[in-house]
Amino acid sequence: MLIILKLLGSIALLIYGMKVMSEALQKMAGPQLRHLLGAMTTNRFSGVATGALVTVAVQSSAATTVMTVSFVNAALLTLSQAISVIMGANIGTTLSAWIMSAGFSFNISNLVWPAFLIGIVLIQIGKHRYVGDFLFGISFLLFSLGMLNQTGREMDLASNAAVVDFFSSFDSGSYSTILLFLLIGAILTCIAQSSAALMAITMVLCSTGAISIFQGIALVMGENIGTTLTANLAALSANTQARRAAMAHLLFNVFGVIWVLILFFPFVRTVCRVVGIDDATDAVDPARLTFALATFHTAFNVINTSMLIGFIPQLEKLVCRIIKSKKTDEEDEFRLQFIRGGIMKTPEISVLQAQKEIVNFGQKMQHMFQLVKDLYVTTDEQEFKKLFERIQKTEDCSDLLEQEIGKYLGDVGDAHLSDDTKEKIRAMLRQISELESIGDSCFSMARIMRRKQENKIDFNEEQETGVQQMFGLVDQALTRMNELLAGRREEYDITLSEEIENSINGCRNRLKQWNINNLDQHVYGYDSGTVFSDLISECEKNGDYIINVVESRLRATRNGIRYKGIQIDTDSKTVSVDGHTVAFNKTEYELLKLFLENRGTVYSREQLLQTIWPDDVIVNARTVDVNITRIRKKIEPYADNLITHPGDGYSFLEI
Repeated sequence: MLIILKLLGSIALLIYGMKVMSEALQKMAGPQLRHLLGAMTTNRFSGVATGALVTVAVQSSAATTVMTVSFVNAALLTLSQAISVIMGANIGTTLSAWIMSAGFSFNISNLVWPAFLIGIVLIQIGKHRYVGDFLFGISFLLFSLGMLNQTGREMDLASNAAVVDFFSSFDSGSYSTILLFLLIGAILTCIAQSSAALMAITMVLCSTGAISIFQGIALVMGENIGTTLTANLAALSANTQARRAAMAHLLFNVFGVIWVLILFFPFVRTVCRVVGIDDATDAVDPARLTFALATFHTAFNVINTSMLIGFIPQLEKLVCRIIKSKKTDEEDEFRLQFIRGGIMKTPEISVLQAQKEIVNFGQKMQHMFQLVKDLYVTTDEQEFKKLFERIQKTEDCSDLLEQEIGKYLGDVGDAHLSDDTKEKIRAMLRQISELESIGDSCFSMARIMRRKQENKIDFNEEQETGVQQMFGLVDQALTRMNELLAGRREEYDITLSEEIENSINGCRNRLKQWNINNLDQHVYGYDSGTVFSDLISECEKNGDYIINVVESRLRATRNGIRYKGIQIDTDSKTVSVDGHTVAFNKTEYELLKLFLENRGTVYSREQLLQTIWPDDVIVNARTVDVNITRIRKKIEPYADNLITHPGDGYSFLEI
């Protein structure tokens, strides 16, 4: 019982050591791992090399594969890139088998004590904590290997009649036995979720003589299939492309197992001869058996990759046939379409690629807003839930798009650039930040709508009309924004965008005031008024982010208010009409500014007197009428837009 506990404890320590070591290496590498995968997968060969290098670095093919699946899910890697990375990960993971083989061959436990000491010192100091974590992880790994080696000798399975009789009942030269051990290896790896742990157990069984080299290699083959479960589990909640990447991992390993089974006995005997083992001899050095397993593991994955690397497009088509995309599945839209791994040699072309990606980003944000509008009118609970999840996923993708485009622009910015190109990059960095904020705002609106649904709040007809007005204005702003992003900057000005933005602000002010009045008069409940107000405010925020994108794209600075041909410069406090400066006194200027900032809002004469004129100035309602008449004369082409409401007051017409 003690020996069994030592065996299980050693395996647990092995798994923990590899986990700590892998996590420490990933933390040390940080986000560079993600960018390494993206930048080094320009072709299938570099993809394989990247997968192998990353897996060697983090000592976990599962970590590399899951990371790759997540990047495909975020549309940061294409399916063909992911397949090549996964092939490389299968090669890189063979290093673990060689480390274990060395652990069974040499007494390396004495090396762990100084490593433990240095590791704890680094962890306590804090400055190099991740290095300390790595040393702790590799120390646990090596210590557990030493314990497994010692436990295997103590078990002396070759002298245990019951064990010998059990394994002797299986004919090592039979395909049925090989298939059975392959199945056992796959099942145990699926359960343990660690091919490294099963590889260690296989080495213990082989080195103690409990099983033959043929049975041990069959277990290793099963482990190669079982380890694909990790990626497939990670892809369960992912998008179609990610599930295809995980399926490609499974098909790749299954194909390898099939061709090895066809050539099983000749292939294994060849591996044995390479490491100096005569499989017909009973007396075999246990160390050589562990090296034979490591050699087979490496040869299997290298040869399998060499055979399939030329058929990645065909493998991609096969997994696409197996896992078909849904007609309503729009997740694949969220990918970097123009930026591919690496920076082009010409920075100007790199900037053009990034600008195309920003155009794509802007279109995605308008599509996201359309999903929000669809969510607002959805009454079916299940459909509401699906739409909300799509909006949430889109918001996550917008975060990743901002990060990846920003990283790309940062790399371009490190080159020697002209002042104009540097200015372009600064503007583009602001654009992607504001576009991501649009995504955040859309998701906030979706959460408000979910609150409305959960609390069973119904808007009256006037509230519905107000919301649709705001939606329409925001949609106009997004449409104009995307026109500007896709077109030549020199061919556009900011006028129309400013007019729409002013309309959004004016509509917001009018609806908020109307909402307050309705709450005071108990037209509807407080909950309904709060949700309505929050939704209107979020629409106005979205408008702010949109105009910020436009400003950045046109490299224009808003210092005033525009309405058709009327321009108010709020810095110099001047007014121009159709490009001609018109003299306004202070009172006229403040009145016009108030009306343009709050278009659609009706102000009574009393409200205007209280807002515009100081308390110590004696004025009356006629004073307001006189100033309105003067303003109409000065903005003569647009005089009809300043509307009189008999008995109520004045307002400025919305666009």
